Amino acid sequence: MSAAKAQDASDVEQRLAALVTNVNAVQAMAQAVESTIGPKGLDVLLVDRFGDAVITNDGVTILSRMDANHPAARLVINVARAQEQKVGDGTTTATIMAAALLAEGLTQARRGVPVTRIIEGIRLGVQLAQKFIASVSRPVTDLDDPVLRQVALISGRGREDIADLVVEAAKKSGIKKLRDPGFRLAGAVVAAERAKNQVISGIIVDKKRLNTEMPRRVSDVRVLVVDDALEPQKVEDEALHTESGVALQKGYRAEFADNLQKLRALGVGLILVDRGVDPAAEQFLTDAGVMVLSRVLASDLRRAAEFSGARMVKRTALGKPPEELSRFLGHVDEAYEDEELERVIMTGGAGKPAATVLVGAATSEVVAERERIAQDAAGAVQAAVREGVVPGGGSVELAAALAVERARSSLQGMAAYGMSCVAEALRRPLAQIVANAGFNPLEKVGEAAAAQNAHHNPGLGIDCDTGGLVDMVNAGVMDPTLVKMHALAAAAEVAETILRIDTIIKMKDAEEVPGERAPSGG
Repeated sequence: MSAAKAQDASDVEQRLAALVTNVNAVQAMAQAVESTIGPKGLDVLLVDRFGDAVITNDGVTILSRMDANHPAARLVINVARAQEQKVGDGTTTATIMAAALLAEGLTQARRGVPVTRIIEGIRLGVQLAQKFIASVSRPVTDLDDPVLRQVALISGRGREDIADLVVEAAKKSGIKKLRDPGFRLAGAVVAAERAKNQVISGIIVDKKRLNTEMPRRVSDVRVLVVDDALEPQKVEDEALHTESGVALQKGYRAEFADNLQKLRALGVGLILVDRGVDPAAEQFLTDAGVMVLSRVLASDLRRAAEFSGARMVKRTALGKPPEELSRFLGHVDEAYEDEELERVIMTGGAGKPAATVLVGAATSEVVAERERIAQDAAGAVQAAVREGVVPGGGSVELAAALAVERARSSLQGMAAYGMSCVAEALRRPLAQIVANAGFNPLEKVGEAAAAQNAHHNPGLGIDCDTGGLVDMVNAGVMDPTLVKMHALAAAAEVAETILRIDTIIKMKDAEEVPGERAPSGG
């Protein structure tokens, strides 16, 4: 290489230094999870500084628990968490595709393609790929559709017991609730040591009775949900040193005692409280045979209110007339504290139907992993009900890659190089799946691509047991459309954000300069 060419290459590397650094960080994140994808994927051992270990192949668990300090790595972690929150699955696929997009984008930038043109091409490619994936998606309109169990089985890493539980819970929840954007079936998964695997037609609250003198079981009771403390209003400490302040405090206590009597007369037998409970109220309710759960998680409060048909209230609402307060109460056929679970189970609610997936295992480590598996399966099933399913095993991504490549050939301008990045990223899931199965990814992806082109079948992929071609639809390997669409969008979001970074500058702390404020943006 001549001195001039060497200098040009050095200039390019200096100009792309920030991009190279960020791409390397994302590649490291992808390498941490890529061995887990597919039916032959392996586990990762996470160890903290105390020696405590977690064994898992759940992508978001691995990424979120990694000791990652690089800003680009943290961006990947945040996107993975967002993917998990929105669709409950696909974090590993999103991470692998993001790394591939960036690696190919860096290659194109080194060739002299402007980053803005690469980003333009990525956007075009992603839009085309998503349009193609939507075109081969088939809806799920019946919860008895066998494809749901297949989706649960694949996302649940082959655990048939978990797949059956999740599908049963989906049926009990109902298709309307599953399509509600505010409902997460994965949130209905509860795991515990030595618990019996089952689906409960009700909810589990992660609390025990306030004290052991309260009834362990109550039946046919009205339910009060207090998004507040259950205690009388308080007078300021300074006012308690005055005669009027003391009198006012006595008045508050007398009013609170009357409100407790009112609850008893209304037939309230179960009270869930966001915060603490006044000792006198605890004693009164114990004597009245009321079960009280205090310091209940906000998520459990909402689920209990929805299931029982109650409306969450503040303590001031207890002063309302009985007929008005009655409208805020819910009802359950039964609530009882399970001795082994050490949690309260509510069944027969008067509100919206609910189902809870109870998953058990022998040890706390295994319980945690089975809970993650069940949550993934639940997220995948709900995503399938919401947006339908597509052929799995990396086949639909490969088909989308071929569609992008066909469109790229007719595109004029340098944005075509960005479309090539998308096509390469879409090939990566299948390539990694077959690599994890012990086959040559270059050979097998080529075979699958040729077969798809020859037969115009986007469901043709690779059997990870034999290495031969297989129709994923006929084999029952189906994935939720929503997971595929969101994984691609998430990967593109990471890639575009990082490709736009031209310079990395370390900020000084605002405290270093007296009176200086941190920038607010703009």
